[in-house]
Amino acid sequence: MRATDTLKQSVQSDWDAATDHPFCKGLANGSLPLEKMRWYLVQDYKFVDQFVRLLATAIAHAPTLADGIPAAQFLGLVTSTENTYFLRSFEAMGVSEADQNVAAAPATAAFQGLMIEARTSGRYEQMLAVLIVAEWSYLTWENRYKTYDENLPFWFSEWIDLHTGEGFEAVVAYLRTQFDSIWEGLDDQQQTRAAAIFRKAVLCERAFFDAAFASH
Repeated sequence: MRATDTLKQSVQSDWDAATDHPFCKGLANGSLPLEKMRWYLVQDYKFVDQFVRLLATAIAHAPTLADGIPAAQFLGLVTSTENTYFLRSFEAMGVSEADQNVAAAPATAAFQGLMIEARTSGRYEQMLAVLIVAEWSYLTWENRYKTYDENLPFWFSEWIDLHTGEGFEAVVAYLRTQFDSIWEGLDDQQQTRAAAIFRKAVLCERAFFDAAFASH
């Protein structure tokens, strides 16, 4: 079994709770209250800075140029198309600049801290562990809803579009392959630490959706 599959199975209940969350269902069918989506996007946008730094650092630690190119291409997407989506959504939903600049919620801060921990570890496998959870979990839940009502507001529909399709599936496949390919070469301590980071990332994902659904 692939290392990434084994790690996911080790936290399957939390993985399922994060990827089959009432928040996700409400977003996909359009029933999610606007205030909850506003809270979610404001807080999620606070991840972008640390996510970009983490992804860029992972690129720098990739074994070869060929290993780093797919991540570099994904980095371009995050800093262009995805970033623009946030800005357009804020404008359309009436989220002021002051609203965008509120403090990070505890669940947000916890995930930011984990990304910083992985980035500053200097360990490629730890960086990958966080990136894999962040992207694979979103592919998992949004694939369930990739066929949605055409009347869904764009701040719902385009969020699904950003995390589905062949391009995004290729990103997740790439991240998993990178991790799986180096797993056997790690010593026991390195494997244990990477597994702990993976599990912590899943818990952070679940906690963030819980917080978003409980907001307002």
